[in-house]
Amino acid sequence: MTTVNFRPALRRCRHLVLTCALLAIVTVGGATQAQQQNDPPERLRIVGGLGKLHQYTRHELPFWTRDLPRLSGGRASAEIVPFDQAGLSGNEMLRLIQIGAVPFGTALLPLVAVQDPELGAPDLAGLNPDMATLRKHFAAFRPYLEQRLRERWGIEALAVYVYPAQVTFCNKPFSGLADLAGRRIRSSNPAQSDLVEALGAVPVQTSFADIVPKLRSGDIACAITGTMSGNTIGLHEVTTHVHTMAANWGLAVFGANTAAWNALSPELRRVLRLELPRLEQAIWDDADRETGEGLECNRGGTACVNGNKGRMQVVNETPSDVRRWRDIVVSTVLPRWVQRCGPQCAVVWNNTLGPVTGIEANSTRQ
Repeated sequence: MTTVNFRPALRRCRHLVLTCALLAIVTVGGATQAQQQNDPPERLRIVGGLGKLHQYTRHELPFWTRDLPRLSGGRASAEIVPFDQAGLSGNEMLRLIQIGAVPFGTALLPLVAVQDPELGAPDLAGLNPDMATLRKHFAAFRPYLEQRLRERWGIEALAVYVYPAQVTFCNKPFSGLADLAGRRIRSSNPAQSDLVEALGAVPVQTSFADIVPKLRSGDIACAITGTMSGNTIGLHEVTTHVHTMAANWGLAVFGANTAAWNALSPELRRVLRLELPRLEQAIWDDADRETGEGLECNRGGTACVNGNKGRMQVVNETPSDVRRWRDIVVSTVLPRWVQRCGPQCAVVWNNTLGPVTGIEANSTRQ
């Protein structure tokens, strides 16, 4: 009987199977790479913040139009338009993102708080007289903000921006907050109006674009707005005095419609999760710096580099002003916010901001 040696054949078979397997891997990998190369770049449509301010011109616009294509290796690009030049209502931005009409958008919290008052909590008028206080208070509220946007609005919060301090400009002299009683003062949201009213002044809710015309016409005597943004629109030419203490800062959340976010490739989501916090940090740092530079520009100081030099009188806050601000928050601003928002908002406040502010909200409607 003849014995047949199968080992050479088995070795050849195993070699053939291994070769075929390796060829299959190379073929699949090559096909995947070719498919990725042939896929069109992902294009995002972004609605940004206020178009004339540095948050948009220095940060948002270059990030989306210049940095994103580079950071994504050419796999993504974006078109961006500021919301105030897109014919959109700032008050409706959450709703527009929710329904997907704006897949990626920037919502100014003082404006959208008209729809969802809870979102106005971390920057209630008078609560944050300086940047350090704002950072501490917002850090305490941020987890709830992100949860609220996701569960109530179907929005994925990707970054939170801030504008320079909102301070008081007036066209007549004053030496402190007590001197503002009786004046008609521009406000931009209900909490600011509460603050102004508690000072004994008359709040006049006015859009940012209408501040200068209303000052020129005499409809208002003062305006609360950003130190640098006020300079940008020419308040140094129509007002004479500016106070240093922040009434507000102006937080803005950049968020995505959940379906639009999930439709992005995993790689692009990874890039945005990595890079948007860096954009956020740059905007916060710039807002802090611009607060001081805005005051310098309005008074015509040598430290003014990026603004227009005016000749305004800078009115420094006094210990009495600081105490007055906090007293108004406790006695007026916070209780009225709870009235508008509802008893559940007092619970939210006491669970998030109460411990860091040392102020407790009463859940009983006044």
